[in-house]
Amino acid sequence: MRIFKTKSFVRFADGEGIDDESLCEAVERAERGLIDADLGGDVIKQRIARPGQGKSRGFRTIILFRNSYRAVFAYGFAKKDRSNLDSRQRENFQDLASKMLGYDEGAVSAALRDGTITEIMCHAKDV
Repeated sequence: MRIFKTKSFVRFADGEGIDDESLCEAVERAERGLIDADLGGDVIKQRIARPGQGKSRGFRTIILFRNSYRAVFAYGFAKKDRSNLDSRQRENFQDLASKMLGYDEGAVSAALRDGTITEIMCHAKDV
């Protein structure tokens, strides 16, 4: 399983103090079937705890997710700032999932080189 984050998600995570270990844990939960919300079309929503606090007051992340294959953190927001995505946003993320989860290794390498995505290295054996 390879895990990535988009350039815009990197800015969000850095600004909120979300570390890669928290992102790895969110993907590990999804791999075990513990998905907070399945938005369809290979798009899921996972909660991430705010540093030093619990998940209930934390962040929501939108992940382009195909089990045992690839996960791409595409968007994040604080629960206090918004409750959910509207149908148009959901469709946009589903389109993005189709594109990014369909990348072959050449396209992944190109996206890594140009900074479109950054790879997350997790320490857990199963991720």
